[in-house]
Amino acid sequence: MSPVSKKTRTKTPPVTTAPHKAMVMAAGLGLRMRPLTLERPKPLIPVMGKPMLDHALDRLEEAGVASAVVNSHYKGAMIAAHLAGRTAPAITLSPEDTLLETGGGVKKALPLLGTDPVYVVNADILWLDGPSPTLARLARHWNPDEMDALLLLMATTKAVGYEGRGDYHMDPLGRLTRRGEMEIAPFVYAGVQIVKPGLFGQDTPDGAFSTNRVWDRAQEAGRLFGLAHDGLWFHIGTPDALAETEEMLSMSDVSVVTT
Repeated sequence: MSPVSKKTRTKTPPVTTAPHKAMVMAAGLGLRMRPLTLERPKPLIPVMGKPMLDHALDRLEEAGVASAVVNSHYKGAMIAAHLAGRTAPAITLSPEDTLLETGGGVKKALPLLGTDPVYVVNADILWLDGPSPTLARLARHWNPDEMDALLLLMATTKAVGYEGRGDYHMDPLGRLTRRGEMEIAPFVYAGVQIVKPGLFGQDTPDGAFSTNRVWDRAQEAGRLFGLAHDGLWFHIGTPDALAETEEMLSMSDVSVVTT
């Protein structure tokens, strides 16, 4: 057999596996969701009969995630009681006496997450898969040789319950650039990512800080990437957004499992 010439050689993509651990961010105060959050934490508010937190954990279970860390703060005892009987994924709680924000919450949980890439999922969003399961699709695009974080993005024009200016511009290779202060960006972060946990321990403050600090550093290194979601996506931040979401789901031909 003749040797392969240099001209015909192609770069072999790294062999990766889907993350087997995850973190679900469930520690927010839910102030914009009042009065619904006066008696329960926001992640336990039901959408189509199922708490938002369970929607997220069920998707992680379907993706083969074996264990998940769930942080908590506001009415954390209710979250702990709700998750007490769950076995898949196996749940470890990371209670926060002081609210640590998104970045500080992950940093506190680092001893529970390990060093391998993990899914991080917000508990106040709901997504429906496109042609293939979203978490598996994200894992297929994950390339640890080139990426420190891979963010699921939603087109702002198709995002239900979102009224902001967007978060990121994305080039043809998927590399991300944060929008300028007065700009409008075509994509909003959809609340799901694969990220290397070690980023949260590198040059980050103790206490509360935003994940934006980690993303900005990855962007500067050219290692922040995105993937556009190809299904429906709902940001459930207010009672009006919750009502809109349930109305759309009840009228559509898609189904959301409620058991």
